Amino acid sequence: MNVIHRPDWAIPESAVTPEAVFLDRRAVLRAMGLGAGAAALGAGGALAAEGPAAWPAPVTTNPDHADAGRPATPEKINAQYNNFYEFGSHKQIYAAAERLKTEGWTVKVDGLVEKPFEISTDDLIAQMPVEERISRHRCVEAWSMVAPWIGFPLKALVDKAAPLASAKFVRFETFLDPDTARGQRQHWYPWPYVEGLTIAEATNELAFMVVGAYGKRLHNQFGAPIRLHLPWKYGFKSIKSITRISFVEARPVSFWEGLQSAEYGFWANVNPAVSHPRWSQATEQVLGGDARIPTQLFNGYGAQVAALYAGLEATEGERLWR
Repeated sequence: MNVIHRPDWAIPESAVTPEAVFLDRRAVLRAMGLGAGAAALGAGGALAAEGPAAWPAPVTTNPDHADAGRPATPEKINAQYNNFYEFGSHKQIYAAAERLKTEGWTVKVDGLVEKPFEISTDDLIAQMPVEERISRHRCVEAWSMVAPWIGFPLKALVDKAAPLASAKFVRFETFLDPDTARGQRQHWYPWPYVEGLTIAEATNELAFMVVGAYGKRLHNQFGAPIRLHLPWKYGFKSIKSITRISFVEARPVSFWEGLQSAEYGFWANVNPAVSHPRWSQATEQVLGGDARIPTQLFNGYGAQVAALYAGLEATEGERLWR
């Protein structure tokens, strides 16, 4: 008898969004509550051209990250529904994000490392083990998607940085350019956007630095030219358009934690049993789907990451999961 072993993050086939619904733009708008107003965007709100240039060389899909348990969300859907507060607090920021110029982009690596350095993203990519991973993304707002990311394990960058023994956390920082990103003119936000991980989280096999998607260079609205993806955490932890990575001893205060720590804690692990103060986390709306599906602990990636948090529940309480 043939036994089919599905990945531990897989969902029942009955819960998978039908392909016809994924490809129906009106169904997408209804699912996201955008209604006729968004449909009326017409050609003026369409995704420009074909997006970024194709990735310059063939990329192999990592076989351990080739099945997210449901189909990848079509590029057009994912590319038109994005959080990127630097360009606005609404979801349709893809046109505004085109203002960001990524040519010549560099990333500074500093702090408690053997030798600080600054490197262009092109040179960094050339030195890293680039691969494709198809993985889930779960937003704290209770919607989700699946994307075929191109990038490299964050661990490879940590190894290159050679952190000192005193480094306990990794702090990420994005760009600061209010002339380009008008959302950064909103002075009540603590710009630039900052995020943080423990060293153990940063070197986990799932932590992924993204430089492309859908076989292309990374879309600006996805966080070009380099962003973080943490499939077991809520999406706000996956900082976009990174300019600086610092190895530090004290735990960083992340952007949303600094604004509303009761709602957005440092750990931000996906947990359907712990509600956000303003909505339940028990279910999620898949982009393009009509029905909500159950949310899984750690977004279904518990086998890979649960050990990172063993014994912390008693000391961190609910903040471990928010």
